[in-house]
Amino acid sequence: QLQFVESGGGLVQPGTSLRLSCAVSGFDMSGYAIGWFRQAPGKDREGVSCISADDKKYYSDSVKGRFTISRDAKNTVYLQMNSLNHENTGVYHCAARWGECDLSKLSSYNFWGQGTQVTVSS
Repeated sequence: QLQFVESGGGLVQPGTSLRLSCAVSGFDMSGYAIGWFRQAPGKDREGVSCISADDKKYYSDSVKGRFTISRDAKNTVYLQMNSLNHENTGVYHCAARWGECDLSKLSSYNFWGQGTQVTVSS
């Protein structure tokens, strides 16, 4: 059964860290890029980070230097988020795209998970 399951969200204070996980099952990730996306309240979903099948990594300008994407050998993709701020609040989803990463083309990603809520609040 194909599943993309996000976890690791929570309520945190500004300046702290979280690590999100995207566990993929029932799916051969070979040849696919895996992206992380954020849906903030009242805003469109936007690309945050992506890792290609050959481990090239991409980040939006707003998280570059603070967030790190990685993957392990067990089909899990992680998003380490440091120095969180209020603008990072939202529901984080992972999804797959055949070929290379392109954070601007959300419609080209498939197999979206249900998401995990991240709330940054003092």
